[in-house]
Amino acid sequence: MARRYFDTSASARIDSRAYERGLRRYLGRMSDDVRKAVERTGTDVQNQARRLAPVDTGRLRSSIVARRTTGRGVGYEVGTNVNYARDVEFGTAPHVITPKNGKALYWPGAAHPVAKVNHPGTRAQPFLRPAIEMTDFFFRFHMAGIRGGR
Repeated sequence: MARRYFDTSASARIDSRAYERGLRRYLGRMSDDVRKAVERTGTDVQNQARRLAPVDTGRLRSSIVARRTTGRGVGYEVGTNVNYARDVEFGTAPHVITPKNGKALYWPGAAHPVAKVNHPGTRAQPFLRPAIEMTDFFFRFHMAGIRGGR
C-alpha cells in the first residue's frame, strides 16, 4: 500500500511582484537604518578621538573629522590633516634639530643661538587608534537601537 503524505491538497497564488516590492521597501529601510548607524558610528569615533587627543593649542583636536567614504557599501574615515598628528599618535625617537634657514637656532628664553639641538624624543599619545578600536562597540550600540526602536 502506498503511503499518502498529504491528505488534502490546496493551492495558493503568490503575487511575486507585490512580494518583491515589499521586500525592496523593507531592504531599502534596512539599508537606510544601517547607513544611519554607520554615520553615527563615524561621529562617535570622531568624538572619542577628540576626547583622547592631547591639547596644547587645540589645533589637533579641532582638526579631527569623520567623512563618509565612497565606493561599495557605506563607510567612513576619521583622521586629521595636521602634519604633526603622526608624531603625537606614535611618538618620536630622539633626533637632532638643525636650522632650516640661517646658521643657528634661537627661541625666546634661549641664552644664546645654537647650531643644533639634541631632542630627546616624545612619548606616544595615541588618540586615533583607541577611538578606532571602539568602532565595533559603537556600531553594535546603534544597530541595537535600530532593532529596539531607538
